[in-house]
Amino acid sequence: MNFVEELRWRGMIFDMMPGTEEQLNKEMTTAYVGIDPTADSLHIGHLVSVMMLRHFQRAGHKPIALIGGATGMIGDPSMKSQERNLLDEATLRHNQESIKKQLSKFLDFESDSANAAELVNNYDWMKDFSFLEFIRLVGKNITVNYMMAKDSVKKRLSGDGKSGLSFTEFTYQLLQGYDFVYLNEKKNCKLQMGGSDQWGNITTGTEMIRKMNGGEAFALTCPLITKADGGKFGKTESGNVWLDKKYTTPYKFYQFWLNVSDADAEKYIKIFTSLSKEEISALVEEQQQAPHLRPLQKRLAKEVTIMVHSLEDYDAAVEASNILFGNSTADSLKKLDEDTLLSVFEGVPTFEIDKQNIENGIKAADLLTDNAKVFPSKGELRKLVQGGGVSINKNKLTSPEEIIDKNYLLNDKYILVQKGKKNYFLLIAK
Repeated sequence: MNFVEELRWRGMIFDMMPGTEEQLNKEMTTAYVGIDPTADSLHIGHLVSVMMLRHFQRAGHKPIALIGGATGMIGDPSMKSQERNLLDEATLRHNQESIKKQLSKFLDFESDSANAAELVNNYDWMKDFSFLEFIRLVGKNITVNYMMAKDSVKKRLSGDGKSGLSFTEFTYQLLQGYDFVYLNEKKNCKLQMGGSDQWGNITTGTEMIRKMNGGEAFALTCPLITKADGGKFGKTESGNVWLDKKYTTPYKFYQFWLNVSDADAEKYIKIFTSLSKEEISALVEEQQQAPHLRPLQKRLAKEVTIMVHSLEDYDAAVEASNILFGNSTADSLKKLDEDTLLSVFEGVPTFEIDKQNIENGIKAADLLTDNAKVFPSKGELRKLVQGGGVSINKNKLTSPEEIIDKNYLLNDKYILVQKGKKNYFLLIAK
């Protein structure tokens, strides 16, 4: 597999330094991508550069994931309007371990082959570097004029002056540049990859390598991913879409990919999966023939959910989706854990009810009118029950006199009421 060709047809190359392709064709090459460790989970915004490393390893080259422990303590001014919070070492180490676990689903760290992936943390070589040593060894190689010319610096300096740019952030490109120098010397790393907003920082590294040790160094960036409507990729109303299920449930994660537009699905399936060109072309054709069946979105959601989570999580997400949109059964509902249940029914009207009433047993008519105002009157409830239009936990309610007791509680806490085909209500027993 030719790495550059692979990235090219997938739409994953924005800029590439001359000579990069020749270097990769010549020999097994080591490349790295920097990952910000400010959280203990990656989000889907990180996935583009992680997929670059995945394709890189599949093409027979050696990937390095660099956790920016030192740079994470400072903050990259690129694409930011404010300085970020600084982290302590204990938090950084915790975040590093969590991130490595996630990266292991994409990269092979364990094999004994020459191109096994490695994880490094720049804090390990920066923590004992004194300020005097740094400015003597590194600072003298890059002029202030060179640093000021970078877009990331210019944008912050030409702003309204409210936030400005601290000296700490101004030196960020020197630190990132030195990472490349260090990995070039210690690991024979010749390529740095990242998003297009990193081009300035990456080329600072290639310049430093040239000046400090005369070594060969190259740069390759991918486009920043956007949505077809111009919106920010990976952001939802509730914030980032995370890879850790404690922040984003597998159901919500699956739904994110399932709900992308047709145009985005065609773009994303190339970037975020390892499916071949032929498979993707066939899916695109299928989509054109029957867009209402959404084969691209379904396959994209399946591939990414299995890769990030597991086949079991994917199957559970599909089953959970059917509860809202298909003819699922009471058994499917009972299988949902609390987080998934709340994800599926996020936004539906909720009512708090007295758990004691449920434990003692209460007539459905009293529960759904007096305790929870699902129905304005018992007469309306009776009428809809007679027409087969009321369900409790996906079972048709056959009589308003039916006793609802603790056996109805899902996760010992919830009761799902369905009124008509599409109106759901969640009762929370407290």
